[in-house]
Amino acid sequence: MTAKKLPKSFKQYFWDVDFDKVDPQKSDQYVIHRLIDRGNDKAIRWLLKHYSKDLIKEVVTNRRGFSPKTANFWALLLNIDARKVVCLQKPYLKMRQELWPY
Repeated sequence: MTAKKLPKSFKQYFWDVDFDKVDPQKSDQYVIHRLIDRGNDKAIRWLLKHYSKDLIKEVVTNRRGFSPKTANFWALLLNIDARKVVCLQKPYLKMRQELWPY
């Protein structure tokens, strides 16, 4: 069950795009990634209601850009083997550290 529009209160999470053009069906992985990474508890509840657990797992497993803490939290929550999460792999973490050493 995917919504046709995002709640207006989520605009703060999509500051870098035209919020009114974000389609939660066509851009499902982008929306999931952004809400997992930036959303509050209300956003997470909405996310879990509107997207399947399998799709959320796919995003956590395959998308880069999550912080290690965020990726690890969601891997634990969704029972995903951390060795399968792309942004928790050593080559990615090394590159991330080189580009942003903080």
